[in-house]
Formats: sequence, C-alpha cells, structure tokens
Amino acid sequence: MGTVGSGGLRETLGVRDAMAITVGIVVGAGIFRTPSLVAGAADSSAGVLLAWAAGGVISLVGALCYAELASAYPHAGGDYHYLGRAFGRKLAFLYAWARLAVIQTGSVALLAFVFGDYASQLLHLGPFSSALYAAGAVVAITAVQWIGVRAGAGTQAWLTLAEIVGLCAVIVAGLLIAPAAAPAPPPSETTAFGLMMVFVLLTFGGWNEAAYVSAELKDARRRMAPVLVASLLLITALYLLANAAYLRALGLAGVAGSDAVAADLMWLAFGAPGATLVSLFVAVAALTSANATVFTGARTAWALGRDHPRLAALGRWDERAATPRNGLLLQGAAALALVGLGAFARDGFQLAVEYTAPVFWGFFLLVGVALIRLRMIEPHADRPFRTPLYPLLPGVFIVTNAYLLYSSLAYTGRGALLGLAVLAAGGLLLIPLRTRKTEETTS
Repeated sequence: MGTVGSGGLRETLGVRDAMAITVGIVVGAGIFRTPSLVAGAADSSAGVLLAWAAGGVISLVGALCYAELASAYPHAGGDYHYLGRAFGRKLAFLYAWARLAVIQTGSVALLAFVFGDYASQLLHLGPFSSALYAAGAVVAITAVQWIGVRAGAGTQAWLTLAEIVGLCAVIVAGLLIAPAAAPAPPPSETTAFGLMMVFVLLTFGGWNEAAYVSAELKDARRRMAPVLVASLLLITALYLLANAAYLRALGLAGVAGSDAVAADLMWLAFGAPGATLVSLFVAVAALTSANATVFTGARTAWALGRDHPRLAALGRWDERAATPRNGLLLQGAAALALVGLGAFARDGFQLAVEYTAPVFWGFFLLVGVALIRLRMIEPHADRPFRTPLYPLLPGVFIVTNAYLLYSSLAYTGRGALLGLAVLAAGGLLLIPLRTRKTEETTS
C-alpha cells in the first residue's frame, strides 16, 4: 500500500503508471486524423515536419513549467489547484466548470465516437452503431475506473502498449513497406503556420494531465519532472516518425487530401487487410485516450467538491478503491448525455476543436501566469524542481499560448461562441455557491 499524499490520497502509482496515462492520453486518435489538416495548411513536407518538431519543443517547455507546479504542489486537482492558489477560488471554479462541461466530457464523448466509428467498420450494429459503441465505451471505462485505481491504471498500461505497437506498425509500413509517393509540386497556397500549430498542439494536448496524478504518484516531488520530460520525448519521436511515414507513402498532397491518412497508407502497404487493421489501431487509440481522460477528469470534480459545501458529494474519495467514485459517475453521465445528443446531431472532429480549443488555450495560458505569480506570492515554498531559465521559459509558454488562443479564435470564429457561452453559464453558478478555503489551499 502506498503512503499518504496531498489531500489524504494514497501514493499508489509508479512511474510506469504515470507515463502510461500521459502517453496514452496524448497519443490518441488525433495522430491518425490531424496530420491531414496540418498538411493542408503547409506548403512543403519540410514545413510539416518543422511544425511537428516545434510542437514537441513547445510542449516540452510547457512540461518544464508544469513540472515545477506539480512537484511543488502535488494535488489531484492539478490545474484547478494551481489556479486557485494563484488567483482565488472563483477563477478556479470557472476552470473546473469548463473541464466538466466543455473540455473533459466533450473529449470523452468525442473519443468514444471515434472508437464507435472505427469499431463499426469491424462489426456494424445498425443505424446507431457508432453511438451504441460510444455509449458502451463510456460505461465500460467509467466502470473500470469506478472499481479502483489499480484496475484503471492497469487497463491504461495495457491499452497504451497496444496503442504504441499499432502506431509503430503504421510507421514501419510507411517508411519501409509502402511504395514511395511520386514527387509532386507543392501546393500554391502560402503556409498558415498558426493554423498548423493549432492542430499540432491539439494532437500534443493532454500531457498536462500528468499533473492530476501527482498526489497519487510515489515520490512525486522527485519524479514528476522525469515523467513529463520522458513522456514528451517519446511522443515527439513517435509523431515525427508517423508524419515522415505518411509523407513518404502519400506525398504532401496525398496526406492533405486524405480523410483517413493511416488507412490509406496501410492500404498501400497491405491492401484491404491493412486498412482493416488500422481501424483496430484507431479504435484502441481512442479507447486509450478516453480511459486516461476519464481517470484525470474525475479528479477535478473531486477537488471542486472539496472546496464547495453544496457540491460536497463530489468531494468524497473512496478509500478502498482509491478513486473519486462520485466524480466518475457525474462525468460518465455527462459524457453519456453528449453521446446521446451526438447520435442525432454530430458535426465531427473540427466542431469539437471549435467548441473546446479557445477555452482550453485560455486557461492553459493562465496556468503559465500562475507559475510566475506563485513564485511571487509564495517565494519560500519548497520547489524540488525549478523551471530552467526562469522567467524565460515560462514567458515563452505564456506567449505561445496567447498566440494559440488568438489563432484558435481566428480559426473557429462563431464556432467558439458555444464553448464560451457554456463557460459564461458557469459564472452564473458562482452566485449561489459560497467557497471555502481548504487546508491544502492555505498550507
């Protein structure tokens, strides 16, 4: 049994578990879809690879900032806890609301539908096949996490391994087996680098979720930085190799024009069986990311419940299962509701980007500012890991997120209004809720 960490939680997770959650939540279905969107905004193959390399570097800079926060303030609330310490409970509540109503539940529903779409190609269940698979995935994942942290972490480790093996198979097929695409003139359009980076960093998104397991990671103060850095180095290598494989087999125009780039590559390499195999890979990848998203998302609900007496039911932690069971149930119910709506009115991947991206990048920017503010207001706090080249790297992180916030708003236009409206609705909920400071916040 692990020792007791922040907030009375047991330190039950090892480095392998934390890396499996981090890599699993990042290397999801996105790498099988967003390369086409990135290539469509590029004017050369080199530009595509440069964008993915830049995404790795930017994410690594952010990870170094998060490593300081997670090692100094290990807490299952993650970003919610950092924003609360730095800016107060009202802003923290808005962030928690955004995760529950926009970011996490929307991501779970989207990933569940991706799983359903590809599972339906393997075994079709009728006119609502995708929705049925999606609902089943939400229920199954929530049930596994509800059983306990060891069941959830063990499932994540095996799913992540299967996901990486599948992506490596695509990489090998594209680099070594599929015939190389014939050289073609580059598109005439100019590079829309900001739009490229929105999609690249969307695909890198999720590494910050490691912060939500910091209170349950053994020796988190010493291990958080290595977990984040090692995870991102592995992810960046996989993404660069995958895009190199796509470009070699399909060419820039072929990647840009493909709706299923990995399936097209595997068809070239192995014919119809290869395309079927990709369906299995993508289904596993979506399930892996959904499992990790459910795991971390429920921790935010738990932290929110501990700070608001009227939401105290969410703040109950099941000691035997070592998991926030009520938070899991609420999150699962919300995701199922979105799946139900999506069965009749779903506009796909890009709509999810429009709905979530501006809200996500706005709060991500504030976490970078929180790092600097906490250095100022809590100068004597124990910081086992300090961000290198401070304040340069936090400044780069903040400026990058500000640019991505601008780019996502410019790209989404009116599509961003729905997500922002839901966020504003969270502000109305603050009126009947009176916050109270917890010992963790003031300690």
